[in-house]
Amino acid sequence: MKKLLLLVAISAITGVNGQIDRSVRPKAAAAPAINIKNSEVFKTANGITVVLSENHKLPRVSFNMVMGASPMIEGSKAGLNQLMGQLLLSGTAARSKDVLDKEIDYMGATLNADGSSLYLSCLTKHLEKSLGIMQDVLMNPTFPESEFARIKKQAESGLLAAKSSPDEMAGNAERKINFPNHPNSDVMNEASLAAITRDDIVANFKQIFTPDGAYLVIVGDINKEQASKMVDQYFGSWKGTAVYKQDYSSLFKNKGNRVIFVNKPGAVQSVINVTFPVAVKPGEKDQLALNVLNSIFGGGAFGSRLMQNLREDKAYTYGCYSDLQVTRDGSWLSASGSFRNDVSDSAITQLLYEFNRIAEGYVTEDELNLAKSVMAGGFARSLESPQTIARFALNIIRNNLESDYYQNYLKRLEAITKEDVLNMAQKYFTNGFNIIVVGNEAVLDKIKVFDADGKIEKLDAFGNEVKDVKKATISADELLTNYVNAVTLTNSPKALAKKMKKIKSISKETSITIPGAPMTLKLTEVNVAPNKEAMKLEAQGMVFQSSYFDGTKGAEKNMQTGEKTMTDAEIAAKKKSPGFFPEMAYKTSGMVYELKGIETINNKDYYVLATNDGESQRFDYYDVTTYMKYKTNSISQQGGESAEITVMYDDYREVNGLMIPYKLVQVIGEMSLEGTVKEVLFNSKIDDSLFK
Repeated sequence: MKKLLLLVAISAITGVNGQIDRSVRPKAAAAPAINIKNSEVFKTANGITVVLSENHKLPRVSFNMVMGASPMIEGSKAGLNQLMGQLLLSGTAARSKDVLDKEIDYMGATLNADGSSLYLSCLTKHLEKSLGIMQDVLMNPTFPESEFARIKKQAESGLLAAKSSPDEMAGNAERKINFPNHPNSDVMNEASLAAITRDDIVANFKQIFTPDGAYLVIVGDINKEQASKMVDQYFGSWKGTAVYKQDYSSLFKNKGNRVIFVNKPGAVQSVINVTFPVAVKPGEKDQLALNVLNSIFGGGAFGSRLMQNLREDKAYTYGCYSDLQVTRDGSWLSASGSFRNDVSDSAITQLLYEFNRIAEGYVTEDELNLAKSVMAGGFARSLESPQTIARFALNIIRNNLESDYYQNYLKRLEAITKEDVLNMAQKYFTNGFNIIVVGNEAVLDKIKVFDADGKIEKLDAFGNEVKDVKKATISADELLTNYVNAVTLTNSPKALAKKMKKIKSISKETSITIPGAPMTLKLTEVNVAPNKEAMKLEAQGMVFQSSYFDGTKGAEKNMQTGEKTMTDAEIAAKKKSPGFFPEMAYKTSGMVYELKGIETINNKDYYVLATNDGESQRFDYYDVTTYMKYKTNSISQQGGESAEITVMYDDYREVNGLMIPYKLVQVIGEMSLEGTVKEVLFNSKIDDSLFK
């Protein structure tokens, strides 16, 4: 009854004072005071700055050793530090990789490493044992040659996958263009990976991992006395070189818009990235206002300007966003999305329009308040993690920030005005843009108008300048003849015909591994003269995929998509093509083919032969000296999207008078498969069930 009377009284009061005007946004409350517990900070005799954030809610502690060295320009050995980080946990003088992994797993601990840090998380009761392992890794890594070779092989597969990812290709171009002659522009490629040696790994580790200037962030169930004792016990004897320091603050500035193109044959969409460097370091005055600007512009998801214009209004894309990255060694802003080829020029026009529009001063109070609310909410939620508090303390030390920088964060955020946002836009959005387009060459004529001098710069998948393809000195037919002669070890049409007449069938079994996957796949391939063929992919008695052509009909079976019979056009093409070496029948099968020229890969030259059978486009690469096939890129259209498959061939061996590649790497999208041929049989008995 009392509650009811209270509600009546409140209603009466509001009735007397009039109705609330809901068209007027209520004034925001004053930014609340932020009470952030200060972390303990102390320094060791050998140069480590220790940041301790106590939290005794759970019996767990984490130790994060962060190196203080500046990144180094790797140049011709780009990827060196990345490989070193991957190898750091490959074993020590006292522990092999297997032993190391087992000891960590047994304790339920976590031990991670990268090129500039080593991280440990463990239960309090296992702290000393875990710290002993961390100490061992930090002071006694061995970088075994076998693990080095394995990591390099994995990296090779990753590079192939990178060529299938337009977003990754755009990111590589962004780094190269925004930061020339800078560590940010170091992008691993095939040549730089091949140049890296184990000795390089060891030397790089000694240069980067040194106690001088290092930071040790400790979070969890431990007090200062315990922390000080353990730091001294496990890391006090650590010695190293003087910390490497380098200032990379000077930035490249455009004199106008630049258009940079990365070719992705067959692409039905263009990834467009409008980007530029910004001269802002962490904690500087402009950073917070720039963050607000970015949120309004394209960093605030569906409510942002880019999404409203290019998705909601124009329907050019499913998503278009902006991103602001502020780091100690270089900062940049970008606006990007994937757009249909036919609207690539229109999308660039609208992206530039939005950059100009916000620089002209059009920002509403609603936009400003929404951006600040979202940022304030994210900041408040981050305070729930004890790791955040330690990270704040580390940022203050590393970036020379005011001691109350984070306590006053919300006050500074609330104080930002529309004029501040306008000033940021006019300061940073008017120096010219790097317009990166990854896509089909069909869009080139459309996009060159956006370049200040009308000259488009072309880069490869790793951000390197694309040189003009060298002209071939032989014809396409001569190349095909030389290839067939090379793989059949013949030198005349008569000798070739005689050898091929003796081959009735070829059966091949290949073991397929997927990096990180628990099982090995078995691939069986059979070719029967003149043009019968079958394939089966299986594991543990289960068939995942199969296909066949019996001379008159064929089909493909897939565990996920079911069975698909061959079309009349596919059957007609198969009837014209010999199964052993299809290149022998390009002229008679209706295949459209063209020798594009000579391309250099890892300092070796390869003939590039383009083919098109009406279903897919293919590019085959042949060694200019041996004529052996190096790789194949196949591009087809599936559901309005381009699907790309790359196959690499290696380790050719003579088997019954034919050269067979025993090593294969296949990349489908971002998935890599590694194959090793186990058996090749000629004229063996063939199971007829394969052709059903």
